Amino acid sequence: MTNTISEGIQGQVKAPQPRPGFSRKLVFVLLTAACLLFAIGYVTWAALRSNFANIPQVPSISITDPDELAATLRDKPHMAFLSTAGGGNSGPTALLPLDSLDEPRKVGSLECERVHFSKGVGICLKGDNFGTSFSAYLFAPGSDPWHSWELNGFPSRARISPDGRFAATTVFVSGHSYAEAGFSTETMLYDIQSRTQLGDLEKFELIRDGKRIFSADFNLWGVTFARDSNRFYATLATGDKTYLIEGDVAAKRAQVLHENVECPSISPDNTRIAYKKFEANPDSGGWSLYVLDLATMEETALAETRSIDDQVEWLDNEQILYSRLDDLDPGPGYLAGFNIMVVPADGSGEPRILVPSAYSPAVAR
Repeated sequence: MTNTISEGIQGQVKAPQPRPGFSRKLVFVLLTAACLLFAIGYVTWAALRSNFANIPQVPSISITDPDELAATLRDKPHMAFLSTAGGGNSGPTALLPLDSLDEPRKVGSLECERVHFSKGVGICLKGDNFGTSFSAYLFAPGSDPWHSWELNGFPSRARISPDGRFAATTVFVSGHSYAEAGFSTETMLYDIQSRTQLGDLEKFELIRDGKRIFSADFNLWGVTFARDSNRFYATLATGDKTYLIEGDVAAKRAQVLHENVECPSISPDNTRIAYKKFEANPDSGGWSLYVLDLATMEETALAETRSIDDQVEWLDNEQILYSRLDDLDPGPGYLAGFNIMVVPADGSGEPRILVPSAYSPAVAR
């Protein structure tokens, strides 16, 4: 008995073998599952293909001659934006002349999440390395970026001053929305000519009612530059309230002007501020669009009734541009998604789609 056990231990007792047919059954199950997944995938692809085949593409052409385009930009005003025909709120930079918004859009190769443009200089904010890092890029339309720097968070707002000298960026250091509790922003100013950082707005001297103020909960965002580029406006948030501030780049100083103002945008004639205002009502459901007269501090509600989370742009002194997410098909030939809307700045009329499948408008005058 001992010898038998010893011999078994030495290898005469074999390990259990798979039952006949086990491998064939497993292969059959795997092949069946693969075929089923393929069939489901094919049906889904075919349905999507059929749907997209019935929707004309947004007319566009690639920018092939940046020098010619630069000359065209000097001759007449254009709108820069992100072409979002593929859905979402990011896409390649694009341009349209303001007097021919129905012509094919000129599309570049630079993909962005927020863009602004002035005096031949564009700024693009985007995520890099699959969204693990973020950068700001300076570029000319149709050309590769000629300067860049790292950002400390998720892109939110961007502006170029009217003379093309300064840039402003806002990012979320924590959180991804102004509606989130506990979000934190960082807003930086840059000198484009010298390629140097001018500082964080939170480090600027802030004045309210003639006294300097400071709090650890300060958040600032949404810079808009006045015509002289040295004067700017932005939003200050502290103590569950938001305020409009007017600042001086050279002096690194700003003062509080008005309450409940977010993401300001100054009019071309520098007399009014368009902005979003938080109103928890059933009509807007969040942020409503307003215009503030800087001389009288009189507010005018705009005709848009839906909640808008954007830093708006002025088409001219009478009309406001902004991005709106439409859940339904906005019109024949276009996918649902973000569209650039226009609405009168005096509270009259009603909003309408100006540029479909587009996001982040900037008017280059």
